[in-house]
Amino acid sequence: MNLTRALSGARRRADREERAYAGGEERPLKGYLAMMGVYGAGVAGLVAAARAARRPVPRLSPYDVLLLGGATHWLAHTLAKDPVTSPLRAPFTRYRGTSGPAELVEDVRGSGARHSVGELVTCPFCLSMWVVTGLGAGYVFVPAFTRFAVGSLAALTAADLLQLCRARLQDEG
Repeated sequence: MNLTRALSGARRRADREERAYAGGEERPLKGYLAMMGVYGAGVAGLVAAARAARRPVPRLSPYDVLLLGGATHWLAHTLAKDPVTSPLRAPFTRYRGTSGPAELVEDVRGSGARHSVGELVTCPFCLSMWVVTGLGAGYVFVPAFTRFAVGSLAALTAADLLQLCRARLQDEG
């Protein structure tokens, strides 16, 4: 009975802190905490699997880091903003319009965990941590395929940059 009372008191204090922190805005701290837990558990699972499989942690060269950065940028941005990936975001967002070439603007909808996930899947900066973790796991478990995929995605980043530069030059000319 004391444990139940203690947990109930802790929940009330956590609810008060969440309301005080939010200041009337939608700030689903419990949802954020759950997402941090999922991320942490996923990383712990990857580490345990790598150890069980006796997979070494690869050393990344500066070149690898550059390619990984480009690949992470492209994949996170595509997941968060591309029209083709909008079905993945649809349960958590509402379409509002476009903001650039092949880029959507979406509002986060829902509350609690749904809102938290919506913020994650519409933010390329937020998604980058999850994407780079997945690509990093690829370097551990399937390094040759991952190097190919990362190189290809980095090439797409460069191609997108060149397309945007060309469009800017055409607009000015």
